[in-house]
Amino acid sequence: MSAPADNAAKKANVRKKIKLTAYFLLIPWFLGITVFRLYPMVMNLYYSFTDFHPLGEPIWIGIENYRHMFTIDPVFWPSVRATLFYVLIGTPLVMAAAFFIAFVLNFKLKGVNLFRTVYYIPSILGGNVAVSILWVRMFHPIGPVNTVLNTFGIEHINWFGQPTFAPFTLIILSAWQFGSVMLIFLAALQNVSPTLYEAADIDGARKWRQLFAITLPIITPVMLFNSINVLLRHFQEFNAAALITGGGPLNSTRFLNLYIYEMAFPQLRLGYASALTWILLAGIGVLTAILFTTSRRWVHYSD
Repeated sequence: MSAPADNAAKKANVRKKIKLTAYFLLIPWFLGITVFRLYPMVMNLYYSFTDFHPLGEPIWIGIENYRHMFTIDPVFWPSVRATLFYVLIGTPLVMAAAFFIAFVLNFKLKGVNLFRTVYYIPSILGGNVAVSILWVRMFHPIGPVNTVLNTFGIEHINWFGQPTFAPFTLIILSAWQFGSVMLIFLAALQNVSPTLYEAADIDGARKWRQLFAITLPIITPVMLFNSINVLLRHFQEFNAAALITGGGPLNSTRFLNLYIYEMAFPQLRLGYASALTWILLAGIGVLTAILFTTSRRWVHYSD
């Protein structure tokens, strides 16, 4: 065999070994996504068409779970409305609060690092029991919030006892925990080239004009990323509703994630809970698709 042919054969063997090594290294990932992702999803879809109790075998009932959900279940539609209200009001509020604080903290202020840490702490705390107790105390009929409102002549509000106000207590809690979103916005703002602002100053553009003509268009990809993350987080909210309001009053804070839990564990209706999860997934998919579709008009990429 000639030397060029021998070298080509050796290179082919090396490439084959590299491919085999790569496939071998992908085996843990493939097993993980198959065993812990794809298989549970397929089984969950199957269970959604069954009457499934954990102590018995699943019984195939077709679309009965979905029919019951849409036509009979008195809690489903209030749960959907509560979830959508929380998502559609809470997501823009978190985005606005996070961007505003990030914009302020982007300036070279004295002690700015301390303020960045302070604003991030609520995100670390999350929706744990301590925060829930704090929130219940804050919005108690004789708590600090009502005390402040009383100084302005507003009578005490029963925040957790009225369907009109209860969802807003959870929305405010979500807006308070904007630290992670704020840090991503802050990183995006710091990556905007200072030369763009210098050129705008020379042209006589004011700060507000620079904000809407330079800053916001440049960071729109980050805005899309944060919007999707916050949207997903709000759709999957559980802790605040379970620990603070328990889904009440009158199902005004019984989000779908909480309702799924109640069906699956206290009531052991695993088939019905599986059907609810697919409705939740459908809602996430629809709103995410709307975001991606409309992003073509307002998201600007550097290329």
